[in-house]
Amino acid sequence: MSDPFFHPVSGTVLPRFAGIPSFMRLPVVGFDHPRFGEVEAGLFGMPWDGGTSNRPGARHGPRALRDASTMLRAQNAVTGVRPFEALACADLGDVGVNPVEQDATLAAIEAFVARMLAAGVTPLGVAGDHLCTLPVLRAFGNSGMKPGLVLLDSHTDLFPPYFGSKVLTHGNPFRSAVEEGHIDCARSIMIGMRGTMYDSADREFAKAHGIRVVAMDEVFARGIPDVAAEAHRIAGAGPVYLSFDIDFIDPAFAPGTGTPEVGGPTSAQAIEMVRALAGLNLVGADLVEVSPPFDVGGTGSGITAWLGASVLFEVLCLMASGRG
Repeated sequence: MSDPFFHPVSGTVLPRFAGIPSFMRLPVVGFDHPRFGEVEAGLFGMPWDGGTSNRPGARHGPRALRDASTMLRAQNAVTGVRPFEALACADLGDVGVNPVEQDATLAAIEAFVARMLAAGVTPLGVAGDHLCTLPVLRAFGNSGMKPGLVLLDSHTDLFPPYFGSKVLTHGNPFRSAVEEGHIDCARSIMIGMRGTMYDSADREFAKAHGIRVVAMDEVFARGIPDVAAEAHRIAGAGPVYLSFDIDFIDPAFAPGTGTPEVGGPTSAQAIEMVRALAGLNLVGADLVEVSPPFDVGGTGSGITAWLGASVLFEVLCLMASGRG
């Protein structure tokens, strides 16, 4: 059992509506904290949405998810995993982003994650728009690790830059990561794609680089267990990075996001998909694109934030079961 210092505050000790919210009510342990060297899994915020091409607001995602995650408890009711006993977990705070300068923000995120990796901390990031994943993958690549990618999303994010510009958006992070050599394409799979398209440039890019794309209609036709089994075969035993865009889920269950696409999985199916990935060698993960201004069902933390917090817990359980 890990040190109780790294356990969440129980709702039976302090009511969930009380106290200063942190991710999952974990201790806040910054890089200068005397116990930072003991952290094994670190949750951290990337409150930035400067790469959003349409509906903004994901910069407020980490704060809403911190609040919503105070509802979580210590044990997974289905798998029995108790992640806080398997891993020394902490909230590492937010990256000091620059709301008006893209390059400065991406550099800050990369440096933040690089510091985590150098200390042996497994990163679990909370964004922000999906461009925030690119500097995380840069940190991995520049550390000498080239993970495979498992993406749960309604878009591939493999598109060329928009608007005739070289400035990146949340539609480009994985194209850039591939071009810069930060992910192992042969061990990468993207699941859940759907919706209308500008063209087929992203699918052609994926095919040219050997990235498997599983559209949502194929997921429904084959079933989640079969698709998850394929993800396991593709990813293999090597290091894997899991990125979960909340728009993977149908907007009936997760309306608070920048680019919703109908025809997706329910909240239950999304959780089932994450659980089916148990056994992957996860070296890092993130949850992105929760946009509280477009959420419903609450002030600050609506139904999308509640669902996002539950996804974060399931991902943390994957990390913990991998250690176990």
